[in-house]
Amino acid sequence: MRGKRIPTTKVAGWMDPMLATLVDTLTDSSGWVFERKLDGIRALAYRSGKGVRLYSRNKLPLEDSFPSVAEALERLRGPDCVLDGEVVAAAGGKIGGFEALQQRTGRTPLRYYIFDVLSLDGNDVRPLPLLERRRLLGALSLTEALRRTATRTGDAEQLRSEACAAGWEGVIAKRTDAPYRAGRSKDWLKLKCVLEQEFVVGGYTDPKGGRSGFGALMIGYNEDGQLRYGGEVGTGFNQRTLADLAARLVKLETTKSPYTDHPKAYKGEHFVKPKLVVQVGFSEWTRDGKLRHPRFLGLRKDKRTADVVRERPA
Repeated sequence: MRGKRIPTTKVAGWMDPMLATLVDTLTDSSGWVFERKLDGIRALAYRSGKGVRLYSRNKLPLEDSFPSVAEALERLRGPDCVLDGEVVAAAGGKIGGFEALQQRTGRTPLRYYIFDVLSLDGNDVRPLPLLERRRLLGALSLTEALRRTATRTGDAEQLRSEACAAGWEGVIAKRTDAPYRAGRSKDWLKLKCVLEQEFVVGGYTDPKGGRSGFGALMIGYNEDGQLRYGGEVGTGFNQRTLADLAARLVKLETTKSPYTDHPKAYKGEHFVKPKLVVQVGFSEWTRDGKLRHPRFLGLRKDKRTADVVRERPA
């Protein structure tokens, strides 16, 4: 094969995913390629003659959650491989966000957008530069629910502007000569159009008026080894999510506050053990570290509470 020689180091076991770093801007776009920032569920696919295993970034099994994707991977022709990508909802041929994935029906088509390959035919290809890994990925015959992410080159701010105008969440910048390294890296950068991230649920408020379940979720984030209070999110719920979350919250209720900066419950507030992670969109952060105009987008079963921090540009 043309290009760099495929490494012969054999792969054994789990490989931690590479994560992007949030930045405000990228002034020099040379040596970078850009992809659409997808807003679904990150998934690593382990495909071999023994079958397919689909995992979240923290190694939770996903085959039962996305059976159509697992089945498409089983039908994939070619060598054994480990792939990295994102599962998204694609109703009407359009890529949906995390909210669309959460609210999908059984008929909603799913797509697995693959943007990297970690292992090929049992060999570890992570040391290869990104462009070489993309070339290897291009040799796979992807069909049905499997798609390859498109990349572009050009000015980062122009590309982000176009992405925002198209309603995307943002773009991911990737250094073309970089290997695949586990953990957070500045070789992959996030340039966002909207503010959205995960938060830990630490409590809830009583419902008012004709609402059932609860009024709002009390949410926070980890900082300096402590859980900080980020405010309340009371919009974005439907009756199904209200009932589902209310049932979970009751089981987790506790008298002890999980927050260091919100030590006691006021009238109508209830604390819970910090076991649930939710996705929330918002307009901005206030000066005192609270969210402005937060909106619930969905429950994140693929994220650990200990990993939830306030995203700050590097």
